This record gives sequence, structure tokens and C-alpha cells, in this order.
Amino acid sequence: MPEKAANPAPLGLSGFALTTLVLSLFNAHIITAGSDVVVGLAAFYGGLAQIVAGLYEWRSGNTFGYAAFFTYGAFWEWYFITVLLLDMHTISVTSAAISAVLAAFGIFTFIFWIYTFRLNWALWLVFLTLWLTFFLLAAGLTIVGGYVGIITALLAWYTAFAMVYQEIFNRPAPLLNSQPIKAKAAMA
Repeated sequence: MPEKAANPAPLGLSGFALTTLVLSLFNAHIITAGSDVVVGLAAFYGGLAQIVAGLYEWRSGNTFGYAAFFTYGAFWEWYFITVLLLDMHTISVTSAAISAVLAAFGIFTFIFWIYTFRLNWALWLVFLTLWLTFFLLAAGLTIVGGYVGIITALLAWYTAFAMVYQEIFNRPAPLLNSQPIKAKAAMA
């Protein structure tokens, strides 16, 4: 009898959500001191947990989940290494270089947002707010990007919790079972 595998998406979404929320609280200037707390989260929960989730998505044959979780896990590892090396004065990075990286992740996220039109409303909203967050941060609108990042994190957490809810209670959760593109077609 084959063993049932756990869905890795709630782990990946939770690691993404928590790390994004904490960094976004600093970006929005809701919290103004102690931003180094994000570094450990970036390395392990935002980074490592998402990479692990991505590898399990790969093993289950989910190309979207694999590419998304692995990419965002790598983003958090990049953040971790960059902040660590900056703190050690090993490297110097310009704000233009950081903006270029954020814009590149925004482009990746925009493309993956298009794929979510075939998935569900919850992921569609997560990726919509995430590409907006990346582009706002790339444009230097850090406070606004922080607030949109907070919304992104909360939506990602909702999506993770809704997935677990569906499995535990064997009931559909709002925003998870309807495909955005089909919903639009049904209205026409």
C-alpha cells in the first residue's frame, strides 16, 4: 500500500508568509528597531523551509510549486547572504543593484501570477500582491511596499491554512477551489 505524502505547500507558504510579514513590518516602519531578526528567518524559515517544500513539490511532479518555492527560498537565502556580507563589510551593494534584483523577482512573480489564472483565487491574490510588492520596493517605495507585503503575507498564510483546513475537515475552503479564469468565463 503506497504511503500518503503530505502536501508541502502549506510549509512553503507559511515560511514565505512569516518571513515576508516580519520584513514588511520593518519596511512599512511599523517596527523600526531590531531588523536583524529577519536575517535568521530568511536563512531558515523563508529560505530553507521553502527550498525543502520546493524539493517535495518536485518529487510530487508539481512544476509550479517546485519552481515557485525553490525560487522564493533562494530569494531569502540571497537576502540572508547579502545582509550578512554587508554587515561584515565584505561587499558593497548599491541601491540600484538591490532594485534590479527586486525588479527581476517582480518579473518572475508576474509571469507566475499569469499561471495562477489556472489555479485558484487564493494563489492568484498572493501572486498579484507579491509582484506589486516587488515592483514597489524596486521603485524605492519602501513604506508602501511594506504595507502591500503585509497583505501578501496574510494572503499566503490564509492559503496555507486553507489547504490544511481542507485536508483535516475534508471540506472546501473559500478561494481555493475556484479557478479565476473559469469564474470569469462563467460570468460571461
